[in-house]
Amino acid sequence: MEFEVVAEGLEFPEGPIAMADGSVIVTEIKGQRLTRIFPDGRRETVCETGGGPNGAAIGPDGAICITNNGGSFQWLENNGLTIPGPTPDTHKGGSIQRFDPASGRLETLYEACDGRRLVGPNDLVFDRTGGFWFTDHGCGTPEGRKFGALYYARPDGSLISRQRDHFVSPNGVGLSPDERVVYMADTTLGRLWAFDVAEPGRLKPPEGFGPGRVVCNLQGYQLLDSLAVEAGGKVCVATIINGGITAFDPDGTTEHFGFPDLVVTNICFGGADMMDAWITLSATGKLVKARWPRPGLKLNFSA
Repeated sequence: MEFEVVAEGLEFPEGPIAMADGSVIVTEIKGQRLTRIFPDGRRETVCETGGGPNGAAIGPDGAICITNNGGSFQWLENNGLTIPGPTPDTHKGGSIQRFDPASGRLETLYEACDGRRLVGPNDLVFDRTGGFWFTDHGCGTPEGRKFGALYYARPDGSLISRQRDHFVSPNGVGLSPDERVVYMADTTLGRLWAFDVAEPGRLKPPEGFGPGRVVCNLQGYQLLDSLAVEAGGKVCVATIINGGITAFDPDGTTEHFGFPDLVVTNICFGGADMMDAWITLSATGKLVKARWPRPGLKLNFSA
């Protein structure tokens, strides 16, 4: 797929947000900040977050909610590539943050749910009621892995609910166009999950013994990262090792779009026809722009 490089030299970019003026806000996980990149290449720091800002999304009041993993990676340099490595001993857990561009205030909304510390919040998506689904990726320890989970929360700090638990490595999260299904990518398994929504913020009980429906498991060693949904319902998931974007149809068929980076981490859609796609090539520190073959789903809230 043809693309143009919008920015380079970023410190492990992720969480792109397409803005109405053509600029894009990205998280820089290693850089511990949100950065706004304008069409002319100019950059400005939106806010310094500390920890590891992984995902970001604009909520109903125009504030930006951030899934911060709390610094859950050590950073490795390998042949000019930046690679997320093991969890450092200093890691205590992550949080959900809220940044208000109008006031410049950054606050912590959530650090725990039902008395249990959040481990490594990763990605989020707002539904049309103004609440948001988010994933906790978990983290690695010398003794083994801390499991992750799928949560729902309100952006005013009034509600957080753990909806599914004990996943290996939850990452990207998105909603079907009718918001009846929550999609979640599991990194290590290379698996896209689907969960049926009973009502905003609550999933239907799973059928049988599985926690949800498996849309597809990728073949071979491919890892899944964050995602965005197309207007027609395909789920576009950033793919690691087989660097690119894999578009999953809800029936389980896939289509792969390659990009020159082993660690492609996220995609967002924008533009007048929603066919402009911005993709984060994180190991090489780049944000690129491409014309997608189909329109992306317009998010419920934007700025």
